[in-house]
Amino acid sequence: MAGPPPIRNTIRRLRFDHGEMTQQALADAIGMTRQTIVAIEQGKYSPSLEAAFKIARVFGVGVEEVFQWEGS
Repeated sequence: MAGPPPIRNTIRRLRFDHGEMTQQALADAIGMTRQTIVAIEQGKYSPSLEAAFKIARVFGVGVEEVFQWEGS
């Protein structure tokens, strides 16, 4: 049985730091659904590389400031 992906993210904090951006506003900005943003935030889904870059660009940070890989 597979556990959650070994990738953590700081999307919730970044949204809060950017004027308490809603999950829906982030989803709209990158062309995804709010449900997908929820799953990514909760660590239940790892976004594509393209989506990861789009999320980072919305916040004006590097991808590694949004996502941290905890694999071995």
